[in-house]
Amino acid sequence: MISQEDLRGDVHMHTIETDGRNTIVEMAEAAREHGYKYMAITDHSKNLAFANGLDDARAVEHIQRIRRTGEGIEGIRIFAGIEVDILGDGSLDLSDSVLEQMDLVIASVHSHFNQSAEEMTARLLKAIENPNVSIIGHPTGRILLRRDAYAYDMDAVLDAAARNKVAMELNAYPDRLDLCDRHLRMAKQRGVKIVINTDSHHTSHMEKIRYGVLQARRAWLTPDDVLNTLPVDRFARAMKHES
Repeated sequence: MISQEDLRGDVHMHTIETDGRNTIVEMAEAAREHGYKYMAITDHSKNLAFANGLDDARAVEHIQRIRRTGEGIEGIRIFAGIEVDILGDGSLDLSDSVLEQMDLVIASVHSHFNQSAEEMTARLLKAIENPNVSIIGHPTGRILLRRDAYAYDMDAVLDAAARNKVAMELNAYPDRLDLCDRHLRMAKQRGVKIVINTDSHHTSHMEKIRYGVLQARRAWLTPDDVLNTLPVDRFARAMKHES
């Protein structure tokens, strides 16, 4: 089974550009201290106005800022990414011309949780079929003891993820632990790859990766099931759906 030592990166992190508490440099240095070979900055898109989410123009500037910062930090690769909102109709919150410039795109639901199962399924399928999407973030939206998972056809969504080579996130933050062990097994059975992330908004949050690893072990996942066990170049290609 997978262990924490197998992970080579954490690719869901926020900075002071949106609702994080640390800079790109501080997040990168903390990730390097954890022994990671790569990490990603994935700030929010504009639909999350309360989080000061990025519009197209700010997102492009942020990509450039991340890459400039990466050139000055040794020992770890910083991927320029985004956590883009999946809007109510399944479209994404930034233009494709911007998303295609990203090293990776996490697409997540942050609104309209009360849609019917049919509407939510169609919404997620549309997002998965966007060729710029690398990962579906915290895929059921649950927050333990505060919000139930939203309803949709998990079989159909995982089948689409397999066809489109889109990974599913195992969000390690302890109030999410999303996906659950049962859904992780369903993904594994279809060959859908998992990415274990912390969704860190502060450098101290990175230690919570251990909860994600424990969840993955509950589902009997191996390093082969988890993309962020890959070396940096292979991981980068996987984020672009390349073999």
